[in-house]
Amino acid sequence: MENKKFYITTAIAYTSRKPHIGNAYDIVLADMIARYKRMQGYDVHFLTGSDEHGQKIQQYAEEQGVSPKEYVDGIAAQIKDVWDTLNTSYDRFIRTTDADHESAVQAIFKKLYEQGDIYKGKYEGKYCVPCESFFTPSQLKDGKCPDCGREVVDASEEAYFLRLSKYQDQLLKYYEENPDFIKPDSRRNEMINNFLKPGLSDLCVSRTSFTWGIPVTFDPKHVTYVWLDALSNYITGVGYHPDGSGELYNKYWPADLHVIGKDIVRFHTIYWPIILMALGLPLPKQVLGHPWLLSGEDKMSKSKGNVLYADDLAKKYGTDAVRYYLLSEIPFAQDGTITYESFFNLYNADLANTLGNLVNRSIAMTNKYFGGTVKANGVAGGETDNELLETAAQAVKRYTECMDLYHNAEAADAILSLAKRCNKYIDETTPWVLAKNEDDRAKLETVLYNLLECIRILATCLRPFLPQTADKIAAQLNVDDLPLEALSFGAIDTYSVGTPEPLFARIDVEKELAEIAAAAEAAAAEEAAENVAFLPQITIDEFVKVDLRVAKIVDCEPIKKAKKLLKLTLDDGSGTPRTVASGIALWYKPEELKGRSIILVANLKPATLCGVESAGMILAADDGDAAKVIFVDGLKPGAQIH
Repeated sequence: MENKKFYITTAIAYTSRKPHIGNAYDIVLADMIARYKRMQGYDVHFLTGSDEHGQKIQQYAEEQGVSPKEYVDGIAAQIKDVWDTLNTSYDRFIRTTDADHESAVQAIFKKLYEQGDIYKGKYEGKYCVPCESFFTPSQLKDGKCPDCGREVVDASEEAYFLRLSKYQDQLLKYYEENPDFIKPDSRRNEMINNFLKPGLSDLCVSRTSFTWGIPVTFDPKHVTYVWLDALSNYITGVGYHPDGSGELYNKYWPADLHVIGKDIVRFHTIYWPIILMALGLPLPKQVLGHPWLLSGEDKMSKSKGNVLYADDLAKKYGTDAVRYYLLSEIPFAQDGTITYESFFNLYNADLANTLGNLVNRSIAMTNKYFGGTVKANGVAGGETDNELLETAAQAVKRYTECMDLYHNAEAADAILSLAKRCNKYIDETTPWVLAKNEDDRAKLETVLYNLLECIRILATCLRPFLPQTADKIAAQLNVDDLPLEALSFGAIDTYSVGTPEPLFARIDVEKELAEIAAAAEAAAAEEAAENVAFLPQITIDEFVKVDLRVAKIVDCEPIKKAKKLLKLTLDDGSGTPRTVASGIALWYKPEELKGRSIILVANLKPATLCGVESAGMILAADDGDAAKVIFVDGLKPGAQIH
């Protein structure tokens, strides 16, 4: 019988920075699902990749003095290395700079334009550079980006737009007819109430204010805006092209599941379905908007210093340990958290103590008491044995139900509950006591056989979570395969086990935390030292050429079209007002500066900034995150600073 197909994708990772452990949840969750579906007999195609265009990428590349392509080549390689370190079984890693993707996106844009679904207009509104998203003023939250909470900027430029409004009713109907399209249900309700019911604004799909993107073929001063570019990877990655698609697309599309973070649900359940509707293509069957992995109480942020990297943890503590933490600690609809301490404690409790200890001592006792071979001997089990078998059956039932719904944390809990019951079973049956009495030998063999059967079931269920560990357990059991259809108890009649080998070495939590704290302190000191980079020495003769004076700010106002500059009118004691343009608008409001006295570089050659002639410079300190003006209130304007 031909295998059923299952096409699964992740959100493609943005090539701005190396992905942290929260970013890695997408790929690990999708990999767990892909492995499980393969075990069920599905023909799985698993797509992941990197999103490589946009204004932010161009800015980062300029800051580093390299081309955008050079920049994304480096970050894409890092992303792929992290995904490989986490042992993820994707079939293709697509890059939005791949030639086949770029060609298809250009053809998609042209097709939608020619059929009237894309039109030229002008965008005026608010724009969040980090999110690469446009917003109307009413969509802002406290005047800031509703997605990331950062500052937005005014944007005005010629652009092409996709007619979202044209397909609004069609999308609502699709929601109604496909209630499982968006999971969890709370995400679906959010899309309807926050976006569809208030009415959709047409989507900006091109930009002219930067050049790092896929050019529009018939209007090359425009580049394709990130969402039309990035979202299309789900079809271009399997060979879609408006002029003719390949066998892979015809076989696997529509996607069975898009695995994405909750912060980009809107793009995948409103913009993406409408793009597909406009193209006349089938919609994906389901979008899973998973929660976030937080660092303690906060979302991970490099500026907060709370970033953990999955590949660093995996290289030190094992890939499967990281996978297990991610998959067991993030519930289906709620955010999870990670700290070093919680990671170590879960590692010791679940992996080293419960699972590792169970496998090690069960195989060790089989070798010690029966030379490594036990079989189902037909000896009737007592109440304790029956309870174990019932626990195994219930664990398998619960595991399968949870996995079919992608409830990974609950499925992991089901697996662990069986491992815990097995350890309790050992304590209840006391094999070391049974081994002392020859009359109990048959019962002892039953106990060990029951344990090995449960361990085989555990290893089978663990395979999508901990593939390397499952293979190690299978090797110690001398079992060639762990098929999902053989989860019932008694599927194997005889075991001839191998040599027991520890699966997870216990972590000395106190020692590890102390080492991490010391390393963090050393890194902070090194960074602080790097940031205090002094300029070359000058002589006293050179220094006295700088005329530093006290000046009082008598007026202050913003400069039009300048986001960072304020126009300061100063009393420098000369009797003639002096104008200075200062880049402190992000940190000071005009009313906070009026009447304050500052230090002025009075003999700096004038320069014109955004149409304002600036005759001097005021002194301020830069700590990396903000500028702090040096105030000298109470001193007379014109007083010289020596």
